[in-house]
Amino acid sequence: MSSSTTGSNEPEPTEGLKAFGAVLKSFRKRAGYTQESLAPEIGYSTHFLASIEQGRRFPPPVFVDRCEATLDAFGTLRVAVSQLSKQRGLASWFRRWAQLEREAIALYTYECRLIPGLLQTPAYARTLFLNQLPPLGDDQIEAQLAARTERQLLLTERPNTAFSFILEEHLFLRRMGGHEVTMELIDHVLGLAERRNIELQIMPLERKSHAGLDGPIRLLETPENRWFAYAEGQESGQFISDPKVVSMLQMRYARMRAQALPFEQSVSLLEQMRGA
Repeated sequence: MSSSTTGSNEPEPTEGLKAFGAVLKSFRKRAGYTQESLAPEIGYSTHFLASIEQGRRFPPPVFVDRCEATLDAFGTLRVAVSQLSKQRGLASWFRRWAQLEREAIALYTYECRLIPGLLQTPAYARTLFLNQLPPLGDDQIEAQLAARTERQLLLTERPNTAFSFILEEHLFLRRMGGHEVTMELIDHVLGLAERRNIELQIMPLERKSHAGLDGPIRLLETPENRWFAYAEGQESGQFISDPKVVSMLQMRYARMRAQALPFEQSVSLLEQMRGA
């Protein structure tokens, strides 16, 4: 796993993550490894390992398992990571999905309500948090912004993961946050669309048939080639593992890919909105 992201783009360490990082560092030194020598042993970059030890990244399950085996940590790392299950800034119902995202080899997202978190700019995300009711406190907003920023590292640190996004045209026409926030958002999305592993499609305002009328869809494929889905409501989220339901949602997503504008036309439409 490679990283093209600098530390300045990572969230500030939390006490729980720093504690896990300290435990990991202790076992690494006990086993006689440097960060440079351990990283290839567990299949991660030195930068990624350093970020974990500094408390700037949440350790994925596979990472923990490999460290346990390589460092002979007596199960201590698994116990330590279990204490991090209540991640600050992430809704309780979303944490299981967020955990799987970190190892997914494919992530598909259809949204009709707002720009997905992985594609949001800080200004757009802050606008959403400021509009929440009941109102959020400043500390809550900053925690959610930090969590969102950390999730977005998936787009740059997982170049072999296939990302697909189908977004309704009206999400950009709404101009949430105002003109400048929207223009920045469009520029940001267009920039991400240049990455080889990111496929972007816009569902136009006028469409005679639409397979996504039942709401947003999220799908992912694990390294073991298992598929899961996730659906979120006002104050709840549903993790879906039933193969029949997942298959149904895959069918709907595949149909929407045919109904939405192709990639080139989607990019062209955004460029028109931007005034290019």
